[in-house]
Amino acid sequence: MDTLERRARHSAFSDPGRHAGLLRELSGIEEICAIANNLVLHYRAEAHLLRDDRRDEINARWISTILDLDQARNPGPLLNPRPPGDRVAGCCRDHALLAVAALREQETPARTRVGFTHAPDFCGDHVVAEHWNGTRWQRFDPELRPGTRPFNIRDFPTGEGSPFETAAEVWTGYRAGRLDPTRYGVAAGSPLSGPGFIRLYVIMEALHRHGQETLLWDGVADGITDADADNLAHLLLAADAGDTTAEDQLEHQVDTDPKLRLGPTVTQVSPYGDPPITIDLRSRRV
Repeated sequence: MDTLERRARHSAFSDPGRHAGLLRELSGIEEICAIANNLVLHYRAEAHLLRDDRRDEINARWISTILDLDQARNPGPLLNPRPPGDRVAGCCRDHALLAVAALREQETPARTRVGFTHAPDFCGDHVVAEHWNGTRWQRFDPELRPGTRPFNIRDFPTGEGSPFETAAEVWTGYRAGRLDPTRYGVAAGSPLSGPGFIRLYVIMEALHRHGQETLLWDGVADGITDADADNLAHLLLAADAGDTTAEDQLEHQVDTDPKLRLGPTVTQVSPYGDPPITIDLRSRRV
């Protein structure tokens, strides 16, 4: 199976399960992006709309579970407007993965990308999506609405210094001394920033690229060294440049390296500061 065929198939996380028909009803990238915003409430940016008893929805992780939660409140087509308070709590990862799930359901190769928004003062962590347009991977941000940015939000420019920089680009720039790592993370002054955080996101980028679309607060970097991140970033950048050997090496490493490969459980930490818990990835329960 080649790379494009693999990316057109669902991962365990993007599989909509019994809701597949709802995704097949969508037509075109704008409708797909519209449902990502219609269904997901950003737990930080829209925190004022999130009830305390629903904050754990950010850990839904599986698209089938997110759609279960949505359909329990608003059964029917995904384009029907949801009251903001009814949307499922999540973040950029969930916006992007919903779009990817819809594209894969329609047999279009798609994947999530992990990195940082590029900004003059501080570059916040972010997840966007890509789809194969027939000749190349086209990057887009389903969380953004048309007319809100001075660039094409459905076909981003790419590369270091672009509106969205991949974790591999940021790590490579930091290691080469071209950028200040303290400007990258969750928020300015947060302990979740700097070299260690960027290194973690290189791991996240490699996992997401190969269908292991973890939550951004999953513990996935145990034992990873700077040298490991250098190697992964090199492979990621080479694969982005069209090197099929690098793509194959990267996939093999994600599948076989015990420091990268997801097991049946994962340690889930909490952006709210709750104690870490162990999640059985086979259970599909929040």
